[in-house]
Amino acid sequence: MSVDVLRSHALFRRADDAFLNTLAQQAHRIKAARRQVIHLADDPAERFFLIEDGWVKLFRETIDGSEAVIDILNTGKIFGESAMFHDDTYPFSAEAASATVLWSFPLKPLKTQIARDPDFAVSLLQSMAHYRRLQDQELEHRTLQNAPQRIGCFLLRLTPQEDMGPATIHLPYDKTLVASRLGMQPETFSRALSKLKAAINLTVRGSTIEIGSVAELAQYSCSACSSEFPCHDLKAS
Repeated sequence: MSVDVLRSHALFRRADDAFLNTLAQQAHRIKAARRQVIHLADDPAERFFLIEDGWVKLFRETIDGSEAVIDILNTGKIFGESAMFHDDTYPFSAEAASATVLWSFPLKPLKTQIARDPDFAVSLLQSMAHYRRLQDQELEHRTLQNAPQRIGCFLLRLTPQEDMGPATIHLPYDKTLVASRLGMQPETFSRALSKLKAAINLTVRGSTIEIGSVAELAQYSCSACSSEFPCHDLKAS
């Protein structure tokens, strides 16, 4: 694992070289097959993870055995670090939603760095606050947006922030997972995606979605939002 790769992530931009070198030296690269469990909720947490390539599903199981999907994360996202604030146990389960490559890092140096480096502690709090804003935004969307707009916002979060032109997105193979993430039934998701295709320049080929214009998608999806283009401007770290 390269120190430069770590530093490119928002969480580590203020971290010093000694800390990043420690993480890089203790990193483990993991290749996970689709549906491979990475960790379970309430497992003792000793490591956190960075997705190099692929998708990871975060979820909890209900009493009746159903799954409540918390999030699905793609390349570049970090998860598992919040276990530090949950009695050193994972607050959710994590499973590969596609063939996925991960890097795992020990949590102990992360805790030590938070205690000794106020700037890094602020970065971590900012990252957590950023994710909370995303969750608050989704609650707003479920009230104000129709189903096609909610799908559009989900797609916007997967596009490069600086790019308002064409974009290509590769979703997990199982679209029912995306439907669950958005709080929809699979049939509702399919109908809503068809409506979105009819409304803007969007092409769907299996699990690949080609967006003709990110600006057009943002204009369509964010018309019911409380701020302009929030999904494209507010991305999870």
